[in-house]
Amino acid sequence: MRWFLFIIIYILVDIYAFQAVKTITKSPWLHGLYVFISVAVLAGLIYELSFLGSAKMMEPPKMYFFGIFLAVFIPKLIIIVFMFGEDIARFFVGIFMKVAGSQETPFMGSRRKFVSTIALGIAAIPFSSLIYGMIQGKYNFKVLKYTLEFDDLPDEFDGYTLTQISDIHSGSFDSHRKVEYAVNLINEQQSDVILFTGDLVNNVAEEMKDWKQLFSTLKAPEGVFSILGNHDYGDYVNWESATEKAENLQKLKVLQKEMGWDLLLNENRYLKKNGQRIALVGVENWGANGFKQAGDLDKACKGISDNDFKILMTHDPSHWQAKVKEDPRNFQLTLSGHTHGMQFGIEIPGIIKWSPIKYRYKNWAGIYEEFGRYINVNRGLGFLGYPGRVGIWPEITVIQLKKRQNTV
Repeated sequence: MRWFLFIIIYILVDIYAFQAVKTITKSPWLHGLYVFISVAVLAGLIYELSFLGSAKMMEPPKMYFFGIFLAVFIPKLIIIVFMFGEDIARFFVGIFMKVAGSQETPFMGSRRKFVSTIALGIAAIPFSSLIYGMIQGKYNFKVLKYTLEFDDLPDEFDGYTLTQISDIHSGSFDSHRKVEYAVNLINEQQSDVILFTGDLVNNVAEEMKDWKQLFSTLKAPEGVFSILGNHDYGDYVNWESATEKAENLQKLKVLQKEMGWDLLLNENRYLKKNGQRIALVGVENWGANGFKQAGDLDKACKGISDNDFKILMTHDPSHWQAKVKEDPRNFQLTLSGHTHGMQFGIEIPGIIKWSPIKYRYKNWAGIYEEFGRYINVNRGLGFLGYPGRVGIWPEITVIQLKKRQNTV
């Protein structure tokens, strides 16, 4: 029934948007091309979506047809807004003319063509943007650097740098060369430590088989530390048994160890420098709004002093809002990911920072501060669903910790 309703809506939108094309051109070849593309995109989308959730699909679909679907369907929605608006205007003009006793028709072909031309021109913007996002945007890696000052940072860690990456979603990658560039870019930052904040895969550990060796080359003097994200647990797969699901998660944990990463499962480690230390705390996924809540701050902080300077790794930024930011143990810096910045938005530093995801997550991209405590929400290295990025680029975060100098 859901597929039936979706197809009906798709066809109705298509037919209505087609009126603009017919107004602009009478070419049967272009009309036929329009119909062919519409049918092909719908068929491809249904084919791709039919594999989602299958545990047997070790090579998940790359969702190209879903991306193309968005690239053609969203512009059509824009077109019908214009066309429908013109129809409504013509309807009321027709009523007015009839009441006034006029025998003239309210339909003007030139006006219809003008509206159609404007609609197609504006619709070309999201179309070209979404296509660009699939071809170039998804690998348009950006290094974002921040300096954060703290009163209670141990002196020996003044100038300490960390690189954060998040949301690799390896099952979506389709270019070894471009991902290798990203890995090299991460290493080039020469940070003291590398921290990965979850979602290594989309669904199954097998997705990492072609990327394990590459990500094993990530190196930092203090090592590479990681946590799990909501997608790492295999919760979005229809497993044949609970045992099979558990084995998949265990494979993912072992894989990270083999890569040389230290996976923190509600655990902590100390980063030490010349007799001083800061605590690195890593929790399992904890998310609001129905997401998995396996994170346990109490367990993760076992053995840590309240006076220790703490960096918390937690995948979902809703955890910070709900549990962390006012915790009396004082987590000075929290690192999260999860949102991807929705992979779509507009960011012009100092002018605008917007994405639809902001209406669901208060903290959705970048640095936020409350109560003197900070969270960085990384926009993600990979992508999921829509196989691209528009305006919200894949991110490598470099944060330098500084001791605040108190001046009188």
